[in-house]
Amino acid sequence: MTLNKKIIADITDAMRAKDAARLSTLRMVKANLMNRKIEKGGELTDEEVQKALQSLVKQRRDSIEQYEKGGRADLAAKEALEISHIEAYLPQSATPEEIEQAVAEAMVETGATSMKEMGSVMKAAQARLAGKTVDGRMVSESVKVKLA
Repeated sequence: MTLNKKIIADITDAMRAKDAARLSTLRMVKANLMNRKIEKGGELTDEEVQKALQSLVKQRRDSIEQYEKGGRADLAAKEALEISHIEAYLPQSATPEEIEQAVAEAMVETGATSMKEMGSVMKAAQARLAGKTVDGRMVSESVKVKLA
């Protein structure tokens, strides 16, 4: 079963279970995937669906940050709940230790010693973390700390 079909099946399950929060999130995900399908002009692959889901998670994280700055804990909690529903369809997240290790290996591989080489280290680290959900901001911060 493709990831897209799984999401659609889970919408039905959420309706039956009367899980309004999950249903709302999955409908939003489905709408986003439909828009991307129309833009592409064909069916989305599982990899494209995962990238779309990662984009939605990133948007939610940015929203949480803004809501917390604005003192809106209720809206931040709603976004966090949406993230948990979306992440159920993504591969396991990379741990901070895995990110640190990937960055260290990427630095050795590229021979990077200054901030000018941050891009090549980022690219190599992301390649080492392929197949896992990775927060690019965490990788970027780790690279900055090690190159500084």
